[in-house]
Formats: sequence, structure tokens, C-alpha cells
Amino acid sequence: MREFHSFLQPLIRQFIEYRQISNKWCPNNEANLYYFDVFCKNIFSTVNTLQQEMVDIWCAKRPTETNSSRNCRIFVVKIFVQFLNARGLSSVIPPEYLPESPSTYIPHAFTQTELAAFFEACDSIGLKKKHAWVCKARQITIPVFFRLLFSSGIRTNEARMLRTEDIDLETGVLSIVYSKGPNQHFVVLHDSMLQLMRNYDREIRKLIANRIYFFPTQSNGHYCREWVTDNFDLIWKSCGFGYATAYTLRHNYATANINRGVSEPEFGSKFTYLSKSMGHSTLESTKYYYSLVPEFAGILRKTSEASFNEIIPEVDKHED
Repeated sequence: MREFHSFLQPLIRQFIEYRQISNKWCPNNEANLYYFDVFCKNIFSTVNTLQQEMVDIWCAKRPTETNSSRNCRIFVVKIFVQFLNARGLSSVIPPEYLPESPSTYIPHAFTQTELAAFFEACDSIGLKKKHAWVCKARQITIPVFFRLLFSSGIRTNEARMLRTEDIDLETGVLSIVYSKGPNQHFVVLHDSMLQLMRNYDREIRKLIANRIYFFPTQSNGHYCREWVTDNFDLIWKSCGFGYATAYTLRHNYATANINRGVSEPEFGSKFTYLSKSMGHSTLESTKYYYSLVPEFAGILRKTSEASFNEIIPEVDKHED
């Protein structure tokens, strides 16, 4: 954990500990909370209570930010303020999110040839004598990590921060705790993917016996975003194909499932299950994919938000 130095230090530690105990803490949020702490220490060095001005100034949109990136930056400060308010430790009004414009980016549509070549390249990573532990871990991790993204549709950060306790290797159920939002959800692995996970678990134990994360680093932490991006880009570019990202594997999972079931009578219900398994809190978040599958628009209109939440109840979002 980083060192915090402003007057907020004891409150920040209390907040992080609470989130960790509640299984709601995402380590990625620590950096922005640290920068907020530095801001308060440097700009408001003579103040010893949280004030509205501090939050308003730090959470204001910056010239180089989109609404989306600004919302991501302030997320942890927003829930920190809510945490303090709920305990009578502050009366500051939490920042509001800015409306986000619909994305115009159209994800790359993988072909079977591209996917076959990509995973063959993942399986062909060689070993080097230098940095032997890192190279061996990379050799056995990459084929499983990217196949997990491809076969389950989970987000890259959800895969990176999977703990060993979040995976039931008997039943193949993943408990996704560290997600984009506050909601825990569950994913059931395909039998073939489950077997790969079991094989990986057996091999990685030889490198690090008492690991915390399912995909561990040498220091027993979890991999960073750059590890995912850099490795995907390196392998994908070696195959000589057009632009794609690791996150595109999630898009592929969604559209492939929609295409597979779009003509089935019960597809409306199946779509809600797909949405929940992908960690979307509302159907609106999943509707994006119908623009990638034209036939889906008509069926989508028949599925209401009410039926979505009736089939699988929403996880409680409240702080307490």
C-alpha cells in the first residue's frame, strides 16, 4: 500500500481497510486516491478537515480529459466521500459523474483464422535463460490468460485480479469481485477452459506455492494493465493482422454468443443471462452489442429492463 501523508491519511487507511474487508477494494483505485492525498497536502497544507473546495477542484474536468476518463479518475474520491458522509465524518457533497458520449469505436471482428494464429503464437512463447522465473511464468500464463478472456468474456482487470479463492476448480465457477462497478457476479467456465485452468494451477504452484492471485507475479502480486496490453500487442502484431486490443476478446465473446442464439425462441432470456455474466448492471450496457449484430435489434425490443432484473436479481449496490 502507498504511503499517504495529508490530514486524510487515517481516514484513507480506514476506508481502504473497509473496502478490502468487504471485498470491494480494487487496487487500481489506489493511485488516484494517492494523487488526491498529495493534492490536499500540497494545496491545503494548513487545513485539517475535508472541504467542498478540495473535492470540487480536484474532481473538475481537465482540458486533456474526456468525460469518461474524468469519471474514472474521480470514482474512488466519490466513494471515499460517500464513505465519510455515511459515518458522520464529512458533509461534503460527492462529485457527480459527467454524461459519457457513445463510443464510435467499432471493435475488430476476429476471424477463425486470426484467432487460430493468435493462440498458436501464445502457445509458442520460448524460454530465455535471463529472468528465468519471469519467462517461465509468462510461457505458462499467456496461453491460459488470453484464452480465459476469449472464452468467458470477463474484463482484463477482472482476470488480472482474480484471486485463488475466487475460483472453484471443482465446479468451474469464477467469483468476479474486482470489477468495473461495485457488483460481484459469477461466471461458469466451459469444461475445456476449466481443464486449462487446472493444468495452469498445477504448474504455477511449482513456481510460487502460496500465491494470492491466480495469475501471480514473482512478487506475489497481480499483473498490471501494461502487462496485458504489451503482451497482447506483441503477440497480435507478430501475426501480421490489423489493429485489435485485448479488450476486443470480450467484444468477440458477446457478439459470438448473440450470433449463436439470435434466432432461438428463448433468446430474450438468454440475453439477460449473457448481460449478467458479463457484469453489466443494466440491460442498457449490453445493448451496445446489437449495433454489431443487426438481426438482434428486433429481438432486443421484446426484452424489457423489468424481465432482465426479474430473471437474476441485482446485487446490492449500497455502501453498507
